[in-house]
Amino acid sequence: MHAVDLGVAETGNDGRALQRLLDELGRLPGIGPKSAQRIAYYLLECDAERSRRLATAILDVKKQVHFCPVCFSYATRDTCDVCADGTRDQTKICVVSEPRDVSAVERTGSYHGLYHVLGGVISPMDKIGPDQLHVKELLARLASGEVEEIILATNTDVEGEATATYLSRMLKPMGVTVTRFAVGMSVGGEVELADELSLGRAIEDRREM
Repeated sequence: MHAVDLGVAETGNDGRALQRLLDELGRLPGIGPKSAQRIAYYLLECDAERSRRLATAILDVKKQVHFCPVCFSYATRDTCDVCADGTRDQTKICVVSEPRDVSAVERTGSYHGLYHVLGGVISPMDKIGPDQLHVKELLARLASGEVEEIILATNTDVEGEATATYLSRMLKPMGVTVTRFAVGMSVGGEVELADELSLGRAIEDRREM
């Protein structure tokens, strides 16, 4: 990663502090050198209280948010809000790649079942196979016999489709209905970035695999 010139003489500890800030900002996803510089300028120019609130919020979220032991989405209590909600449809589990995909599906208001977060997708090039994902935990959730449908809501790119196909072949012999997004999600589309209307339609019009 290239160092960013703030236009400030980097001498002593002050200069190193600025460069450390730029380096850390540059490691954030979607933040390039110019964006890192703009954020750094903002933090330098805002009052100390606002900077303190930001730092405190980052530390608090790292302390208080963890993975739900049931579905592996984000949680601040023993389990996430969805798993703790007894009014959710216990017969359906929507399988997604990442916790942020849960938020995307929830925003549609079209789904009222449970979730299971894989923690990624099968990607041989990245040396990620089923054993590196929460597949065994998903199978364990089917042991009660209460689950009737598994909705595979991974992205529609190559890795997402390969993951869905693998899970479908594994799950169908277990006697559950396995469905996949229908129309509404474009090929190669990401669940997180889909608009609510398209994603909601894709869920409602899902097809059996």
